[in-house]
Amino acid sequence: MPNVTALSRARRTARPAVAFALALLLGSAGTVPAFARTAIDIAPHKATYRLKLDHARLQSGITDVNGQMSFSWNDACDGWTIDQRFQVRFSYAEGEDMNLITNYATWEAKDGSAYRFNVRKLVNGEVDEELSGGATLDGKGGGNVRYDKPESRSMPLKPGTMFPTAHTLRVLTQAGSPENLFSVPVFDGAEAEGASPVNTIVGKLRSPAVMKVKDADLLAAKAWQVSLAFFPINPGEPLPDYETSMVLQENGVVRSMLVDYGDFRVSMELETLEKAGKPPC
Repeated sequence: MPNVTALSRARRTARPAVAFALALLLGSAGTVPAFARTAIDIAPHKATYRLKLDHARLQSGITDVNGQMSFSWNDACDGWTIDQRFQVRFSYAEGEDMNLITNYATWEAKDGSAYRFNVRKLVNGEVDEELSGGATLDGKGGGNVRYDKPESRSMPLKPGTMFPTAHTLRVLTQAGSPENLFSVPVFDGAEAEGASPVNTIVGKLRSPAVMKVKDADLLAAKAWQVSLAFFPINPGEPLPDYETSMVLQENGVVRSMLVDYGDFRVSMELETLEKAGKPPC
């Protein structure tokens, strides 16, 4: 059997965030610096990514990781919807392989004030965890999240908390500016414990390799190197749970991502890309 630490981290590879979405993925006007770019033109799109093992230390017990993620970012007029599906197989030096499937669907208000989420995780064909509910933010005063699954309960969200798409938009507004580092709690609904502290560094412009996709004009936008560190929700933990490094375009398309869990890394490479239709709002 795989060790408990590896199993926990393996489940987290299917966490969207973003990270994309996952994020992968504007608070009130007061949180955006005056020098930040304000004209962010998100391109609704559908994409698939190939997941594979980049590196594993011997103590991880992992010998291979492979799978696929489908990702859809859509304009719903009053908000943004994101649909993700991960299918990942983990192979271990000892014990059976583990098949992980995660379905993740969200809606987020365009002003970043409200959020709905539905997450379903399966391990080897059996339901491992289900989460659903909604959350609201009231500006600098924080907010509240209501879980319907796995049980009915509510918890507060700290002041400064952001939802995934709002966080992604803030990253893009600060790309190319002197303020390339910020830290905020981000709530994505993928965990039952609430919002995770996320440190973000927006790096330099990148020039990704040319590739053939259905709607190649989606790849013409500027691309930036972005690094995220996801810290445990409980205070006092000095090291992040995991870190990601991605190439993020200014239209919201993620070209590639590397997720580092400490004793193993998983890469995500873009395979297919096409436009998603815009509704007649």
